[in-house]
Amino acid sequence: MPRLHTYEVSVTWTGNRGSGTSSYRDYGRDHQVAAEGRPPIEASSEPPFRGDPARWNPELELTAALSQCHMLWYLHLCAVSGVVVTSYSDDAHGVMEETEDGGGQFTEVVLRPRVTVSSPEMVDAAMRLHEEAHAKCFIARSVNFPVRHEAVVAGPP
Repeated sequence: MPRLHTYEVSVTWTGNRGSGTSSYRDYGRDHQVAAEGRPPIEASSEPPFRGDPARWNPELELTAALSQCHMLWYLHLCAVSGVVVTSYSDDAHGVMEETEDGGGQFTEVVLRPRVTVSSPEMVDAAMRLHEEAHAKCFIARSVNFPVRHEAVVAGPP
């Protein structure tokens, strides 16, 4: 029987400038994302939609979630496969297409993990494990757009 996991998150709008949503330009897009026992995330909408560029937005959060999920699965798979990762970073790139009616959707996310392993003999296995990490990633399996990988794995310097 599958195990069920649930996630409770509170989102609170903090952008009332005194007149609520009396007009499109009169309210802020600022909000706070919170979960019990964790520091809140100060968020907004993306700047083209009148958001605060200093805050996280849902599009960044989705791109980050895909990158984080892939990394966590990848590190787990490397650990259980005897591949010793000594560094990992990713510069993920999300693409959202806005439609003429003002809606839109993500069309892809490209993950660009750069991995260093402790031995040159581990490079091939480390590259292959990216495919398995992608196949197991909870977030990647849940989205309806492609998540591609442009991984680079190197041995020790």
